[in-house]
Amino acid sequence: MDTKSEKRLERIKNTIRTYVNFPKEGIVFRDVFPLFQDPSVLEDVMALFEEHIRSLAPPKVGAIIGLESRGFLFGPTLALRLGLPFVPVRKAGKLPGKVVSAAYQLEYGSDRFELQESSITPAGLPVVIVDDLLATGGSLKTAIKLVEQCGGTVRSAAVVIELADLAGRKQVSSPVFALVQY
Repeated sequence: MDTKSEKRLERIKNTIRTYVNFPKEGIVFRDVFPLFQDPSVLEDVMALFEEHIRSLAPPKVGAIIGLESRGFLFGPTLALRLGLPFVPVRKAGKLPGKVVSAAYQLEYGSDRFELQESSITPAGLPVVIVDDLLATGGSLKTAIKLVEQCGGTVRSAAVVIELADLAGRKQVSSPVFALVQY
């Protein structure tokens, strides 16, 4: 990694805030919202994600998938920078039309994701999934499953933060690119 990238990563990590016992006792919450308060740090995030995606060997990535809700903060901007479509994975009941759906476990609860079947075309479309955080891997694993059910191929997942001690990376079948680890 070059010096410029190392400096970018250091700025990103120094900007993320930590809240102990939020949203409940025993949870250490890593807050990405301060990244949006400094456009130069947000540019660091976008530039590093873009470099990662451009470095992937062929086939070329055909779409960016963003996970509700904070993946929606990074995904559309990244897709625009790369000239790619953005495809949302949403919580149940929020997408019209024919969807595929699957339940998943969070580090402190459960939920359900949906993806519009028609959003992953053509068959075999290579995608990158973007989100803010990889913790236990439940939401990312489910998003990969939905993309595959729609005929897509996940080339990589890109997250701002990985909570390495929760071993979420071991739960997913695709390579994971994390900007910072805790």
